[in-house]
Amino acid sequence: MTERVLPGSRLRPVFYIMLFLPMGITNGYAVVSLAYLLSQAGVSVGAIAGLVGLSLLPQTWRALWAPFVDATLSVRGWYLISAVLSGVMMAATAFVPITSGNLGIFEALCFGFSFTATITTIAGSSLMAHGTSEEEKGRAGGWSQAGNLGGTGLGGGLGLWLAQHAPLWTSGTALGVFCIATSLALLFLKEPSAEHRVQSLLGSLANVGRECWTLLTSQRGALVFFLMLLPIGVGAAQNLWSAVAGDWHASGDAVALVNGVLGGLVAMVGCLIGGWICDLMDRKTAYILFGVVIAVATVLMALSPRTQTMFVVFVLLYAFLTGFSYAGYAAVVFEAIGKGAAGTKSNVLSGISNVPLIYAGIFDGWGHDRWGSNGLLYTDAALSLLGVMVFVAVAFMVRMLAARTPAAA
Repeated sequence: MTERVLPGSRLRPVFYIMLFLPMGITNGYAVVSLAYLLSQAGVSVGAIAGLVGLSLLPQTWRALWAPFVDATLSVRGWYLISAVLSGVMMAATAFVPITSGNLGIFEALCFGFSFTATITTIAGSSLMAHGTSEEEKGRAGGWSQAGNLGGTGLGGGLGLWLAQHAPLWTSGTALGVFCIATSLALLFLKEPSAEHRVQSLLGSLANVGRECWTLLTSQRGALVFFLMLLPIGVGAAQNLWSAVAGDWHASGDAVALVNGVLGGLVAMVGCLIGGWICDLMDRKTAYILFGVVIAVATVLMALSPRTQTMFVVFVLLYAFLTGFSYAGYAAVVFEAIGKGAAGTKSNVLSGISNVPLIYAGIFDGWGHDRWGSNGLLYTDAALSLLGVMVFVAVAFMVRMLAARTPAAA
């Protein structure tokens, strides 16, 4: 594989965004495009939910195989292999007749391309962590999340559009080719250094484990780990817009527009701007400020007139600010992990960040069932503000304890 390094190139963000597209593409394709096509073929909602769950399962546990990416082969080699396998399996779905009898084949392929796509994320995290300066960690976070969200828009929005307006085989095939094409970014990116690797596999894995342990037991690493568990600006309400759109008299087309491709594009822009802001100030401070701003916007939505225009404006604003928050979360992670076994360390922390998204969604749903759409919005805002207050309190106590601890002789 020819290596070409472009230090300081203005095109570098484009290459970094490309690294994180496959994860989003495979997710959007399974959750939106395939789910819709299978439902139109008469497959039950329960069966489709099972397929979606299988496609999401590898994302939850990817930290378990991340050490093997850090300890074996080359990071660029791992990315190439996984991007090609993801693309081939996505393309394969395009040639399987969409019937309930073939559901098992779709489940196997969805699990397969989702699993291999997690390896692109692990490898991409390592490439970006090693190729980005400390001054650019915020922008790096924005680039990674813009790629992820942009990929979800391609996999879901473009994939479904192609399936509806072109021969069925074009959707999965086109997206599969797109996944493989992201490997072109490797021509411009340098292989990360790997001081943690030794001759034996077990020794290399042990070194990866030690780096993770050092991160999680350090004051900064432990604080970031705790921060990832808090519901600060996680954007859980996005998953419930369709359920409450009727309260704003929003049409189905309006919901599809703002909660689909347009919302994804707005969120991408938010990621890029949010990442830039994170490089102008303390990144954890930026992250919690983003959480406060999202909470304020959510309250304003609850107070807004119940019209379709207000629904479109505030849903897009929520997506835009959630992009800020996602960039802030990624910036904090990239700042904390440093270099070394960056693929494993980043995915340990990012895996934990899924926890608040799950429980915040449950609480938002409870708020809606109890008090209606305003209950959902106020609950979402309250969770974000509560998370901010808890983190500020814990960070203050940690700082006070550190100040009282005498320095080692």
